Amino acid sequence: MDPLHASDPPRIGDYRLLSRLGSGGMGQVYLARTPAGRNLVVKVIRPEFAAEAGFRARFAREAEAARRVGGFHTAQVVDADPEADTPWIATAYITGPTLQEAVREGGPLEGSALRALALGLAEGLKAIHACGLVHRDLKPANIVLAEDGPRIIDFGIARPLDGDNMTTQGAVFGTLPYMSPEQTDGSRVGPASDVFSLGTVLAYAATGTSPFMGTTMAETLRRLIGPPPDPGDIDPDIRELVRECWDHDP
Repeated sequence: MDPLHASDPPRIGDYRLLSRLGSGGMGQVYLARTPAGRNLVVKVIRPEFAAEAGFRARFAREAEAARRVGGFHTAQVVDADPEADTPWIATAYITGPTLQEAVREGGPLEGSALRALALGLAEGLKAIHACGLVHRDLKPANIVLAEDGPRIIDFGIARPLDGDNMTTQGAVFGTLPYMSPEQTDGSRVGPASDVFSLGTVLAYAATGTSPFMGTTMAETLRRLIGPPPDPGDIDPDIRELVRECWDHDP
């Protein structure tokens, strides 16, 4: 967490901002508090996206779909304002480290912990896709290891299954080392894209390294669109699951 900047508003909607949690391609993320004292995460969308034709309507549909996913799998969406000068969405604050933090501090996951992660993420993606959403940015930093299992967070770039292609005015949304091959060229992205990313996340969790990460963006891209790498010496069942997730045919 970082202190608020002088340029940050003191409130978003009914919620008082407490600190900065981070930023991403779609906007700034804050820790906030409700009038009753509950903590929330509020994401404020960047002005350039808010000005895009049709964005607010898509954002409203996305927020409504995300509300239906369910709290066992995600950080529940509790409020949103697509009509604000800078649109925002508020979700429940989930305590626990991200998968990225847990692996960096404690090393790769093994045995029952790795299998529980795989089952929890698969269950979460099933719930997300059943509500008509594709997450599009499944990565270790977007997975919180809560006491009752992993939670998939940050629907900032999620889109309805019948939504637009993932390119907008030449931009590509996602985090390159965790993208699917179809995300790299702006092809239509569906649930299979999240499944490809699931394989990459599980490989990272089991080895502590991002399997497609290259020394340059071009090298990472070549690895993504080339033959999938060997997942490494990991749990045989997880290894087979990762290889199946990495099928290039959606």
